[in-house]
Amino acid sequence: MKTRDLVLISLFSAIIIALGLLPPIPLGFIPVPITAQSLGVMLAGVVLGAKRGTLAVLLTILIAAIGLPVLSGGRGGLSIFYTPTTGFLIGWIAAAFVTGYLSERLVKANVSAIRQFIYFWAASVTGGIVVLYAFGITYLALATGLGFSKALLGSLAFISGDMLKAVLAALAGRAVMAGYPLLPRHA
Repeated sequence: MKTRDLVLISLFSAIIIALGLLPPIPLGFIPVPITAQSLGVMLAGVVLGAKRGTLAVLLTILIAAIGLPVLSGGRGGLSIFYTPTTGFLIGWIAAAFVTGYLSERLVKANVSAIRQFIYFWAASVTGGIVVLYAFGITYLALATGLGFSKALLGSLAFISGDMLKAVLAALAGRAVMAGYPLLPRHA
């Protein structure tokens, strides 16, 4: 791995951490708050691709696990793996990978800007919402005893905000693609 890759991985880990400075918004009817950090996960995938985006998320989780309060609400330490939000946290890894993988495969430099935006958005929705929710909702249902249908229903409150995050990630991905493409090139 090149120095440039390590710098980009660290930078996007820092972006995810910085988004954690925004205070979480508790909903009351589900033990998972609204946070901005899932935007950072989507950004890591669309800008860096599968491998580097996933490594940025893993670095963030490692920093949190060793005790630094880098997650939304100032959380950190091994206790982050024993909360109702653990499934979403673990889901970040798969979300960054899927978002990055789809971005690498779908987005090409020779297609129109609008198609690039649509592909980045589709990658963000698939990885950053569908995959993330699959991990988060499943763990939430099992860990809290809510049951899958109640966990799913409660998580629907996040859809509109996460769709907006997917749009922002797609816009950022498109801007980076136009100015300084970082996605790995595939034949």
